Amino acid sequence: MKTFRARLLTTALCTVIAAAVTQKTHAANLVQNGSFELTSAGGGQLSFNTIATDWGTTGYNFLITPGAADTTGELGVDGYVAFWGPGNPTPLLNGLPATSPDGGNYVALDSYLAPDSGINVAALTQTINGLTVGQSYALSFYWAGAQQYGFYGPTTDQLMVSLGSQTDNTAIIDVASQGFSPWTLTTLDYTATSTSEVLSFLAAGTPPVSDPPFVFLDGVSLQESSAPDATSTALLFGCTAAGLGIAARRYNRPCRQ
Repeated sequence: MKTFRARLLTTALCTVIAAAVTQKTHAANLVQNGSFELTSAGGGQLSFNTIATDWGTTGYNFLITPGAADTTGELGVDGYVAFWGPGNPTPLLNGLPATSPDGGNYVALDSYLAPDSGINVAALTQTINGLTVGQSYALSFYWAGAQQYGFYGPTTDQLMVSLGSQTDNTAIIDVASQGFSPWTLTTLDYTATSTSEVLSFLAAGTPPVSDPPFVFLDGVSLQESSAPDATSTALLFGCTAAGLGIAARRYNRPCRQ
């Protein structure tokens, strides 16, 4: 009877510990509207004729609705902006899909404009609250490279991504003339230095002015690093060992004659 009670207590304790480890592994996303589905007026230039809820920018950055990138485009202060793709008047099979892997809306960030254009290049930002100082966080997002419709020449694309004072750059991707570089999932690691910090995505690309490179962005997520802490891991290992020990005792118990 004592062994049976011990087994019940061990099982219950292990269930609680496993649930805690699982909860830590699947932490909440601290980014609001990371899929860009909440807007004030559908697609268009951000802060000109539409707003992505919880995000801010003063740059030549666009919210793209599904299927609009290579067809109608989206309206900005300088007219409609579209991108090379299968839906253009001259079909181009460059791999541009209707949506990102995250689905629905996404944003397009311009990385360079003519100095006399009167239009800014600026980051897309959001203030992240509820951070724990010293805690490590994993920032994940989908991104891709594209070229504005009507322009020609190979380009490169990159994102400069900041959380507070820490900045990391993505890899540099090459985009062929009238091309598209496939969506890629990237994860960067940050350590919080304040309970509230600004998350920032700034597009960088070449060449300047003549062949405007754009970076697409979607599915932004910021979570506590998924690795369980050492104490939880040790307790879970202890539970496993205890369970094996109980099973072994049951297996080795002498049979009654």
